[in-house]
Amino acid sequence: MNRKMLALSLGAVLVLAAAVLYGIGHKPVHDKAALPKQLAALAPQNPAKAAPAVAFSDAGGARHALSDYKGKYVLLNLWATWCAPCVAELPALARVSGAVPGLQVLAVNMDKTPVDAVAFLKSHNAGILGSLKDSDVVLMRSFQVVGMPTTVLIDPTGKVVAKAEGPAEWDAPESIEYFKSLTSS
Repeated sequence: MNRKMLALSLGAVLVLAAAVLYGIGHKPVHDKAALPKQLAALAPQNPAKAAPAVAFSDAGGARHALSDYKGKYVLLNLWATWCAPCVAELPALARVSGAVPGLQVLAVNMDKTPVDAVAFLKSHNAGILGSLKDSDVVLMRSFQVVGMPTTVLIDPTGKVVAKAEGPAEWDAPESIEYFKSLTSS
């Protein structure tokens, strides 16, 4: 094999290796201009960093780790019942969850006091989200949350690619199309 063929073969192997390492079809979220205006609160994280190895509980007390969701885009929302903007955006998160099958929306309640989150979510048209909680606020510390709501977009490789501090129009048609374009690859 001559040098030119060897170089082409090596180049093809490197491209294939990069595709495997970074996820074939993975679309990085690195350009603020590519985001629809409805997601203006979503700030790309450059460079993307691995999501912390943290866990939270469901209504039955079962523990779930963020790593359980590798292979999917995850929209992790940290909210509390006492946070008016958090409560206001819950229905929008529920609608985007139902509209984008490839997007896993995890709305984690950060209340320290016990609350019937199942009933609370249902009463706010967000029952589809399920009741997840982190009463020890491990997620807040791990993601360096300074205010709520805070929402983190995690790519299929487990890296934090964007973070929103404050509410966003998660269910706007442009937002749904954006998330569909991410998850369709």
